[in-house]
Amino acid sequence: MSELTRLIGTRIRGYRKMRQLSQEQLAEKCGLHPTYIGQLERGEKNATLDSIQSVCIGLQISLEQLFSGIVPSTLDSSSYIPNRVNALLTDLSRSEQLIVYNLIVEALKLKS
Repeated sequence: MSELTRLIGTRIRGYRKMRQLSQEQLAEKCGLHPTYIGQLERGEKNATLDSIQSVCIGLQISLEQLFSGIVPSTLDSSSYIPNRVNALLTDLSRSEQLIVYNLIVEALKLKS
């Protein structure tokens, strides 16, 4: 699958974990099959617009949040720092993500 498909899957997994939902729980909230959720998260399936909307509703996020910062494929998305940070955070627990977030906030305070 494409880089975009993998990136969207990674983001879905990250938001699902942030909400402390299993794939089964998210699937139930979305009216989708748990296997399909897993395939989306692994970037194995191209999601339809309707399923993306259902996932966003189930995760209680906007479409804008899911697609924020995605750059056109003509640009090198692997060098886009927000995507790299997101990839690092995806497999962390919510508490670990919060620690990293707080470190970033403190670092940004030092900037000014």
